[in-house]
Amino acid sequence: MIAVTGATGQLGRLVIDALLKKASGEEIVAVVRSPEKAADLAALGVQIRQGDYTQPQTLIEAFRGVEKVLLISSSEIGQREAQHKAVIDAAKAADVKLLAYTSLLHADSTPMGLGGEHRTTEQALIASGIPYVILRNGWYSENYAASIAPALAHGVFIGAAKEGKIASASRQDYAEAAAVALTDKESVNKIYELAGDSAYTLAQFAAEIAKASGKEVSYLDLPQADFAAALTKAGLPEAIAEMLADSDANAAKGALYDDSHTLSKLIGRATTPWQDVVKAFVASA
Repeated sequence: MIAVTGATGQLGRLVIDALLKKASGEEIVAVVRSPEKAADLAALGVQIRQGDYTQPQTLIEAFRGVEKVLLISSSEIGQREAQHKAVIDAAKAADVKLLAYTSLLHADSTPMGLGGEHRTTEQALIASGIPYVILRNGWYSENYAASIAPALAHGVFIGAAKEGKIASASRQDYAEAAAVALTDKESVNKIYELAGDSAYTLAQFAAEIAKASGKEVSYLDLPQADFAAALTKAGLPEAIAEMLADSDANAAKGALYDDSHTLSKLIGRATTPWQDVVKAFVASA
């Protein structure tokens, strides 16, 4: 059996869908904090088990009889080190044979503030002795596409990445990669640097929004502190705003760029063009 943690999250649901093309529902376990929110997954024949990163005993129970686990990184920045360690310890206690983890692009060397907890988790995973797969996911194209609606409303797309190139891929691409890693024997004890096939600057991203919408949208590059302040003013929690501003500032230095094409090789097809994601978000804005 294969268990996916955080299965009701945006990435988790897509991973389940990708796994269902490779395995039957009874072979897949959706580990979720709130089982009542997983009715759609249960309808697909997937096993639903309650598991909470902050309640280690629930994780041990959730992993009982499971051969492989995908640890989707927690969204609770600042608490992830302890939460991920709880998953690793539970997997070891349940004698799991493979533990895959969604990390961050170039986690071992990235200057991004997000890198610290990912590095610590990778080290704990390797030290555990459990056979592993580390999926160092680059940026999701949807991360920037989420700002398309306000960009259309105001005619400006803001950021702090200067002319840094961003090699993002769709959430679907990363989900398919996770499914491959969980079912391919060649992936054991490997670290994958995953990013999109093509890269763009945020000025190019803004130009694509304008092209897809037929409206004038320009890119405004801000100092890191000003970008964080603008995000906070727009309603984002301060910690999230600071994280996004830090990520942009480091993207300016190449932190979100990779041209290895490892992701497309892993999934056996080209990654989803970032322009397609822009068009889809413009159409739904």
